[in-house]
Amino acid sequence: MKSIAAAALVAALPVAAFAQTVTVEDAQDEVTVPANPETVVVLDLAAIDTMSALGIEIDGVPDIAPPSYMEDAFAEAQIVGTLFEPDFEELAVMQPDLIVAGGRSQAQVDALSELAPTLDMTIEDGDIVAQAKARAEAYGAIFDRTDAADEAIAALEADIAEAAEAVEGKGDALILLANGGKISAYGSSSRFGWIHGALDLPEAREGLDTETHGEAVSFEFVAETDPDWILVIDRGAAIGQEGEAAQATLDNPLVQGTKAGQAGQIVYLDSARIYLAGGGIQSMRGTLDELTQVFGDSDG
Repeated sequence: MKSIAAAALVAALPVAAFAQTVTVEDAQDEVTVPANPETVVVLDLAAIDTMSALGIEIDGVPDIAPPSYMEDAFAEAQIVGTLFEPDFEELAVMQPDLIVAGGRSQAQVDALSELAPTLDMTIEDGDIVAQAKARAEAYGAIFDRTDAADEAIAALEADIAEAAEAVEGKGDALILLANGGKISAYGSSSRFGWIHGALDLPEAREGLDTETHGEAVSFEFVAETDPDWILVIDRGAAIGQEGEAAQATLDNPLVQGTKAGQAGQIVYLDSARIYLAGGGIQSMRGTLDELTQVFGDSDG
């Protein structure tokens, strides 16, 4: 009788109970998740960026205006809350097989794990290029897209090599984030610092604060630093916020009097790309293309 009861129980279990699994490393630990999950929710823009680059279909996304190059990935997906506040009721109805969180949604990982296997794919400050590659490899393993992951990583490495060649011997740079009339500077260990590290682009000012929001600085600081290049990220433009644009903020004698200002080497990067989806393969490749073009066109 026991064998009959056991057989009945096995027959009643869903097929998914016997699905294969994959163990990958996320930002916290090694995590075992279903292989080739069918219904996938992603609450991190860098993850959506890289997963879409690998041809992975995403079923649920946060309510946010994405960078233009990611619009297709959002077009057919269901909205399941915001980056900071997922819609748990909607997710419970949706019953995803896998949730990918991270970055702005990192604080929700434990709660999301109660609903479905959840990965924390946060990309921390530090060696962002290495983390971006590791994330691509993990997604490739989960979704049987290892060849696509290898191709994406190889393309990223080629773009890094090309950009590194373009910036070589062209001077130092200062990375600034403009936000509503205020500016912050970012060094090599910051969220944007991979530009320095990956390309061997010298910092115009070393030892900057590594906080996520950078080190608040003045226009006098920029003038004193006197960089050869200023790379600008406009936070307001990135998030669609009204307010003073970065170009207007930096249009003053102190900034314009720097070597960068005098040489026309103040570069306004595609801010939505690098600010919202930083660490995504497509985001990084797009920024690298921008840098290759502007540095390559300069006389140096």
